[in-house]
Amino acid sequence: MNHAARAGRTVVALLAAVLGALAQNEPVPHKAPAPQPGEAQQPPPAAHDHSTHTQHDHSAHAHHAQRESMAAMRPGASGGWYSSGTAQVPGATPLYMLHGRAGSWDLMLSGVFFAVHTNQSGPRGRDKFYAPNWVMPMASRRLAGGVFTVRSMFTLEPLTITGKRYPLLFQTGELAYNIPIINGQHPHDFFMELGVSYQRPVSESVTLNFFAGPRGEPTIGPPAFPHRQSSSENPTAVIAHHYQDSTHISSSVVSAGLTAGPVTLEASGFHGREPDEHRWGMEQGAIDSFAARVTVTPTPRWAIQYSLARINNREETHPDRDSFRSSASIGYSRPLSKGHWVSMLIWGRNHDLEFTQQPNPALLLPLSKTNQRFHIVLVPTRVPGHIYNSYLAESTVRLGKNWFWGRAENTDRDSYLLYEEAPFVRLTEEQRYTRVQVYTAGYERELPSPASWLSAGLGGQVIFYGVPANLRPIYGEHPVGAQFFLRFRLRSPER
Repeated sequence: MNHAARAGRTVVALLAAVLGALAQNEPVPHKAPAPQPGEAQQPPPAAHDHSTHTQHDHSAHAHHAQRESMAAMRPGASGGWYSSGTAQVPGATPLYMLHGRAGSWDLMLSGVFFAVHTNQSGPRGRDKFYAPNWVMPMASRRLAGGVFTVRSMFTLEPLTITGKRYPLLFQTGELAYNIPIINGQHPHDFFMELGVSYQRPVSESVTLNFFAGPRGEPTIGPPAFPHRQSSSENPTAVIAHHYQDSTHISSSVVSAGLTAGPVTLEASGFHGREPDEHRWGMEQGAIDSFAARVTVTPTPRWAIQYSLARINNREETHPDRDSFRSSASIGYSRPLSKGHWVSMLIWGRNHDLEFTQQPNPALLLPLSKTNQRFHIVLVPTRVPGHIYNSYLAESTVRLGKNWFWGRAENTDRDSYLLYEEAPFVRLTEEQRYTRVQVYTAGYERELPSPASWLSAGLGGQVIFYGVPANLRPIYGEHPVGAQFFLRFRLRSPER
């Protein structure tokens, strides 16, 4: 049996078990569970931030009850929530998931599926149909005065994104068929997360947080783009993915943190090499990289983080190169009378550190799009590092059945962009080359629900590119992109 069949059967069996358990449970009661010893007493609904509501819609109490019953999503008594991985979002951010109980276990299941057709103009533009997706089953229970959680996340993108990429102008990073991906976004690995976490309150305002697993997200950066509510309806990756949040799928992750009121301090060790192009496996390696982050959630509307990481041997194309990554972000969430408004500002920087090339007469680099190859012998040389900055602003508004969103990026790009035009250029001499801008505007209409546990939407977006003068002979002066898609998501909190 091949990897795809085994992986597909694993996901189907797991989802069937979780959905079966969810179907046998009554709705979550509209009251908070009794606090455990040492756990902070949660305020009643009346004590919440009512200034964020112009009126209470039918889902307000459901939101509160659902969140109070999901202690695994709460790092402590602060105003933030874990939407995925270890990064926090504002407490006012809506959570999209199914929830139920099986004995002493709380079960949670979230997921999304997009069916997308993209069109891109210009000499480097491409058209394609593809389907980004992910599903996140979780199970938690009370244990020794805290909350123990089994965390997992999977995707079928290795099947639903053919050719090991989908078109995205100016995007670079990772390999497909042993050739660097240019103007395309790679699919995610089948195993996006697999691990356990534990939250243990030690006083009314202080909580200890732990995570360990063969796959997970170390304590660096904001939530990754597929899981941010500020881009929840946008199926397209950010072109700064490898400067901001590419570590959301890392191997051999161990993290520990402390939450005191609105402040969370945390650190982690992990294996720095990004996943290879064989998307059904789960690469492992020794812990060789480290990260630290501070997150502040002053009110349920805000989440602010700053983080640093030393990432060793990050790219397969540059096996001896280490990077120092810095990241800062501000997240804002505001409930509305018939929806919500969520926004994010992100800055990410990679500083590629100096390194020494090692002689390697067996190193092969592609000569062209064919399978022809040639040998390069590297000689020991001190190579200076380069600094790459990226800036992003994005926002999504839901008003009843209507969704509106926008994204703006301003990102440094390296000489990888020239690889298709100059395949003889040695990739070991990659350097900062230029800066590009990407602007996205989109709209989606919520469709009649096909099931009580599922929401659907039909939408589209337009992408405009700001092309620097030194790239216009290659990309054209005004390339644009258009996407049309159908979106399915497990039951929204309004249901």
